[in-house]
Amino acid sequence: MGAYLLVAAGATAAVADAARACSSWPVCRGPLTLADPALLIAWGHRVAALLVGVLALATAVAAVRDRAAIRGRVLAALALGLVLFPVQVAIGAVVVTGGAAALPTGAHLFVGMVLFTALIVALAWQLEPEAPDTPEEGWAVEPGVDADDDSGTPGENEAVAEPTTAPSDLPLRTRVTATVSAYFRLTKPRLMWLLCLVAAAGMALASTGAPELTVRTVVLTLGGGVLAIGASGTFNHVLEREKDKKMDRTSDRPIATHQIPVRRAVAFGLTLAAASLVVFAQLNALAAALGLSAILFYSVVYTLVLKPNTVQNTVIGGFAGALPALIGWAAVTGEFGLAGAALAGVIFLWTPAHFYNLALAYKDDYAKGGFPMMPVVRGEAVTRKHILYYLAATLLAAVALAELTTLGWVYAATTCLFGGVFLWAVLRLHRERTESAAFRAFHASNAYLGTLLIAIVVDALAI
Repeated sequence: MGAYLLVAAGATAAVADAARACSSWPVCRGPLTLADPALLIAWGHRVAALLVGVLALATAVAAVRDRAAIRGRVLAALALGLVLFPVQVAIGAVVVTGGAAALPTGAHLFVGMVLFTALIVALAWQLEPEAPDTPEEGWAVEPGVDADDDSGTPGENEAVAEPTTAPSDLPLRTRVTATVSAYFRLTKPRLMWLLCLVAAAGMALASTGAPELTVRTVVLTLGGGVLAIGASGTFNHVLEREKDKKMDRTSDRPIATHQIPVRRAVAFGLTLAAASLVVFAQLNALAAALGLSAILFYSVVYTLVLKPNTVQNTVIGGFAGALPALIGWAAVTGEFGLAGAALAGVIFLWTPAHFYNLALAYKDDYAKGGFPMMPVVRGEAVTRKHILYYLAATLLAAVALAELTTLGWVYAATTCLFGGVFLWAVLRLHRERTESAAFRAFHASNAYLGTLLIAIVVDALAI
């Protein structure tokens, strides 16, 4: 995380000002005063680099001294990091003394990202157990075949159990409250706050350019997003109702318990979908098209095609969570943008690092439901390693986003601090290998993305 701190700091706009404030190396000339924040930043960056260099050297020395107990590939990855660190320092010195034009654009950042990657790979390999667990015996998924699939015409199996909304002998107020609560649960409200925050971050980033962010745009984008998420969640409940009955985590869902009839749920979902498209259309055609794509991708591609048939369902399914970033950007600009795509990339890479923790916690439940989740098919050790890999990819994508935008130190500090908390939780997961550790990492992933998105909004709107 020390190496990541240097990479993230170097990718922010403030560092460019620091380089202009201190054009000498290795120390800055002139008095150090609180009146010159750029000079303070330059000194802080160099002191941090010195401390991280000492830590990297100490790590390499410790590994060599204990090399008999460390895998050869771990030593190789550490050696690469140790070689790259002075290279990175030298590139930084050239940039400071000779100006950014002295080297190809992005050389300093690229080497730093490779250095961070080498350290993460060494960490992942070191954390691998000597005897990794094996996946579920006899697990196999035939492409395109789902023996428990009940995705035919909605409502065709309603005769199995007569759907009811609530016992008729209950007071009217209680029945109405229960029914409203059931329809509310269909919309998966726990997903809404995070996905709406993704769209808000997309709008904030887009507003740093020429288009002005208006209250009308915010209200329509978030309103359309809530409706689209509700529609997608409802269709997911409908299409997975038979599998939901088999899983402890989902057996109490409104359609699985026949609290809401399938036909009414479908009508509810279609109404929400139509309403979301009408709202998005008030913005522009691209926002409406992306909103429709998000509903179809989650409801059809992810729920029917990916989730029951491939172990990569979580990875590819990350597109569903990434689309709100594009919607937020398109709502303001009416077109696609590189920064909006970069934000979508952060969400896409974060999704496996986030959801694999939940898959570990509910491994047996997913196996019971017939879903080929990573822990079920590949085993828990492989899943833990993939969580670390995708966490590293997410952190690097966050740095790339900073490089492509004018986001400053609020964003950089957030990704470093909460990225460190996320990494700490993942390390605890590797060591403890318990359900509580998986939930801890799951919540840490939520905290990381939530605070990162808030930092984007704050940083972007403050510029």
